[in-house]
Amino acid sequence: MNEKKTTLVLGIGNTLLTDEGVGVHVINHLQERFSQRQDVAFVDGGTLSFSLAGLLAEHARLIVVDAARTGGRPGSVVCYEASEMDRYLTGNRQSVHEVGLTDLLDIARLSEHYPEQRALVGIEPESLDWGEQPSAAVAQAIPQAVGKVIELLDRWSGAPR
Repeated sequence: MNEKKTTLVLGIGNTLLTDEGVGVHVINHLQERFSQRQDVAFVDGGTLSFSLAGLLAEHARLIVVDAARTGGRPGSVVCYEASEMDRYLTGNRQSVHEVGLTDLLDIARLSEHYPEQRALVGIEPESLDWGEQPSAAVAQAIPQAVGKVIELLDRWSGAPR
């Protein structure tokens, strides 16, 4: 790519572990409703892997959607941007992902592809038990998380609201 103009929206999670898969569920909703956007790539990142580093390098901006333990009530949505996101990720997080998001961002930083504009949209999980559907509280939060992603995309692109 000559000039990086697009935003990568990366939904991560394991859809076999109820609320852990919420990032993927949000990406599915975004793909269904907003696939016509030319400035965005909506990607199911599954449980992460180093192979996503190349994809991250192709985009100027990054939004990650994931289950996020913040101490809030189940289904609460948070959004951390830039250094707030970095602080959250460097905390004592538990992850079932093969590669942590921090590892992936470290690769981007080392290869000089670290996105200046970045955000994490997180939903507080209620359950991480076996199951292919999110809990009721988390399922109800999916539209709010979708709205937060679209709000970030519009603000970052300068689109009128």
